[in-house]
Amino acid sequence: MSAALPIRTVEKVWGRETLPPPFEAPAGKRIGEIWFEPPAQLDELLVKYLFTSEKLSVQVHPDDAQAQALGDGERGKEECWLVIDAEPGATLGIGFDRELSADEMRAAARNGSIEGLMTWHEVEAGDFFYIPAGTVHAIGPGVSLIEVQQNCDITYRLYDYGRPRELHLESGMEVAKGEPYGTAHRRKVPPQGEEWLVDGPHFRLLRSEGKPAGAAAFGNAPLLVIPLDAEVTVNGETVAPGGCVLAPGLSAVGFAPAGLALLAQPC
Repeated sequence: MSAALPIRTVEKVWGRETLPPPFEAPAGKRIGEIWFEPPAQLDELLVKYLFTSEKLSVQVHPDDAQAQALGDGERGKEECWLVIDAEPGATLGIGFDRELSADEMRAAARNGSIEGLMTWHEVEAGDFFYIPAGTVHAIGPGVSLIEVQQNCDITYRLYDYGRPRELHLESGMEVAKGEPYGTAHRRKVPPQGEEWLVDGPHFRLLRSEGKPAGAAAFGNAPLLVIPLDAEVTVNGETVAPGGCVLAPGLSAVGFAPAGLALLAQPC
């Protein structure tokens, strides 16, 4: 059985009819997300590529305890984004310019002014953001990114630019933090080298160049490998950029000497 994860293409109103290589959108389809089906051994994690041509909704996700308290499942959603391409002036909206009360957030979501209260970060390839649960966020047009997240699809939409989709204002207000986004959660990832991006609480994520030197934290337990610019092999099976593969442990993975890859594993 192949270790490469099956791919699911997801149409979105904000997606694209033309995707960057190696992906291709079916004719006439606006593809916004490429999902890799989580394997049973690591069903806590979900890996996606996102491609935007329009703004995504202003939204927020609960943590584990909040999801349970609201009756929406056992697992919340924390996620992170690695920007792989961005049009000039492309932005991500994360957090607010100032502290807001729940009443201010609710009113701003209802009248649409919430978008203007958010902090919009201009981005380019190599920008990395960790999005803790409770962080109000939105992705602008012209962005391509890789998302690694807890395997949970709970999204509370606060504002959707008038699109005819359900909003979840009251649930969202239960979890949304009306505060600026912490600078400790973002960084510029250098184009080469080994870089730890996330080390808990829910998952760890390493950007490696070639065989990772400092990856003892992964042990020899199962992990996901996402090749970025060169092929990797897992037990002799070759996986090209644009794929994601389940490895039984690091010892089963062969890396190109200078190839970049992401390594992800639940904590």
